[in-house]
Amino acid sequence: MASGMQEKQYTPSLLSFFIYNPTFGPREGEEEKKILFYHPSDVEKNEKIRNVGLCEAIVQFTRTFCPTKPAKSLHTQKNRQFFFEPEDNFWIVMVVRNPMIEKPNKDGKPPTVEYQEEEILDTVYGAVVKQCYSMYKLFNGTFGRAVEAGGVEMLIQKLEKFFYRYLQTLHLQSCDLLDVFGGISFFPLDKMTYLKIQSFVNRVEESLSLIKYTAFLYNDQLIWSGLEQDDMRILYKYLTTSLFPRHSEPELAGRDSPLRPEVAGNLLHYGRFLTGPTNLKDPEAKFRFPKIFVSAEDGYEELHLIVYKAMSAAACFMINASVELTREFCEQLDGLVGPQLTLLASDICEQFTINRRISGPEKEPQFKFIYFNHMNLAEKSTIHMRKTASVCLTSVHPDLMKILGDINCDFSRVDEDEEIIVKAMTDYWVVGKKSDQRELYVILNQKNANLIEVNEEVKRLCATFTTLRTVNTAGYHDSISVMQ
Repeated sequence: MASGMQEKQYTPSLLSFFIYNPTFGPREGEEEKKILFYHPSDVEKNEKIRNVGLCEAIVQFTRTFCPTKPAKSLHTQKNRQFFFEPEDNFWIVMVVRNPMIEKPNKDGKPPTVEYQEEEILDTVYGAVVKQCYSMYKLFNGTFGRAVEAGGVEMLIQKLEKFFYRYLQTLHLQSCDLLDVFGGISFFPLDKMTYLKIQSFVNRVEESLSLIKYTAFLYNDQLIWSGLEQDDMRILYKYLTTSLFPRHSEPELAGRDSPLRPEVAGNLLHYGRFLTGPTNLKDPEAKFRFPKIFVSAEDGYEELHLIVYKAMSAAACFMINASVELTREFCEQLDGLVGPQLTLLASDICEQFTINRRISGPEKEPQFKFIYFNHMNLAEKSTIHMRKTASVCLTSVHPDLMKILGDINCDFSRVDEDEEIIVKAMTDYWVVGKKSDQRELYVILNQKNANLIEVNEEVKRLCATFTTLRTVNTAGYHDSISVMQ
């Protein structure tokens, strides 16, 4: 932050986050019973009641215009409020302070504050609210389930325990178009290597019959999953933005790297549990694994989540939560999966290196892009150099990211295929194309080009797309287009 007489810029920040159910306190004097969770917790009781009551009134008022589509957001000069009803009568509200610029004044006068109301996109932060609920549901099930199991008090306890920690991981200044998509990055593989992975999954599931679902990732990108798409989507976000960053280690390039090997026969074995026991040889080791809730025919099912990693490869094994996992089972899994996963990780790395060598050195392209496929949730970005829960490093100016978000907002209003071309103040060209449930956003650095030339360049760009074989989250083959 700048000091002295310089301007100070403030990014979007979380002012409050609360969950309420209007049916829990219908009578006068019972308003506090509606409130199930409120952050920050040190807010005075009457202010909580007043804020919840205002949101309730806004929702009810907007229902008079469209009973099936109540308000999703409320714009004010200083902040933006987002409303989401994930389950009947359960409302989540997130209040975000708008970005602002503080300009100093002479003669000792207080600084002038300018709020940048239009810098916040409803689609981006509305998606963040939905992610909050999806992440809660992944580890706790629905709100209704908690009420059925232990009443409102149990739900309040679960909300306090989960959101107290989760809200600390929200970095609203890092949110952008990728949060709207909530997609999955797939690792491109040749057919033979993919078949090796499929064979590995089949062997493990056959040998360890307790395993119900498996997911396989390499270098934080998905290769195989037996889960439904929406379940894998939120599990993928948890793995890549929370679990994996907490257990990061130097990437190993081959089989003979000396990083903590364990001997399994004559094979170097680099496998370890990311969830559950940190050391199988510790007599005091705890064999408790996090539990997740995923979709099932009769609603949902509760599963143990075992995440096992070797080098840059990670395998997620899901087992019915009613089964007690023992030391013997974990040792059996470690002995079976560790050596095979180590070999697979090495093979994938070697194949990837060979493919890069064949394709030649990468040239700095005159364009950058974001691609998303609504059918299999595949996403790819050359704009983002790094995207985690706390850090979003992009290779383009924030103003260009804002234009991408505005184009996406326009696309979301209509179902038809569209194309939008914009010339930014910085002379960059920004192109958005929506076609056949796919969206492509391109930023071109061609200052002197005209509209016709840009359109032709984008056409040539689309023609150079190469189809790579990948797997979507339901486990069937599909084709996505990625740029070379």
